Amino acid sequence: MAGHSKWKQIKHYKAAADAKRGALFTKLIREITLAAKQGGGDPEGNARLRTAVENARASSMPKENIERAIKKGTGELEGVDYQEVTYEGYGPGGVAMMIEAVTDNATRTVADVRHRMSRGGGNIGTPNSVAWMFEKKGQILIDAGGRDEDSLMELVLDAGGEDLQREDAQYVITTAPADFHAVRSTLQSKGLPIVEAELAMVPKTTVKVEGRDAETLLKLIESLEELDDVQKVWANFDIDVADLVRS
Repeated sequence: MAGHSKWKQIKHYKAAADAKRGALFTKLIREITLAAKQGGGDPEGNARLRTAVENARASSMPKENIERAIKKGTGELEGVDYQEVTYEGYGPGGVAMMIEAVTDNATRTVADVRHRMSRGGGNIGTPNSVAWMFEKKGQILIDAGGRDEDSLMELVLDAGGEDLQREDAQYVITTAPADFHAVRSTLQSKGLPIVEAELAMVPKTTVKVEGRDAETLLKLIESLEELDDVQKVWANFDIDVADLVRS
């Protein structure tokens, strides 16, 4: 597996934070608000909201911030009317990209995304131009930390997971979307250190990217993620992390 999970590792090795805390909280709040707007304010009955709240707690967001975001989504408090938009396109090296955003002004957001894609060696495509290359999966990253792979695989499969792969210092666990929370809860109950857990757009196949294309692609992804409106960038690249660390 590559793409988003690999990008997380690259940022870790280069000691780059996911974002400044304020910017990260902004993205988390938008996701909570939108999830509550679409599926109601009860996390137990709204899987997307439950995931958003769990991720916010994992990032040490104060409880009152979470509750306020939920109330804005349900209309109990006045808030911004967000909508979800997805852009598709290609980056350096022919890498397929999906860019998910939550915005109150889609015209502004598409202009910002198009500008950064163009400046970074990519281009926006038409709807469904690359979406067929991805499938939605639960994706859970845990610290490998000397843990036995066979025992962990048995635990994951018993909990309803689909697969486990070692990627450098982490294990990447894949689940069907419907089984994501059950697998996550099982891992948490066993005290396993979850680095990140989310519903991801996982590439069905990957494109090997090296050299200047790899450097340009990663700069483009980072540039897109800096936009307040952009929540996630999914891409079907495969890059050798070790080569980048040495560079």
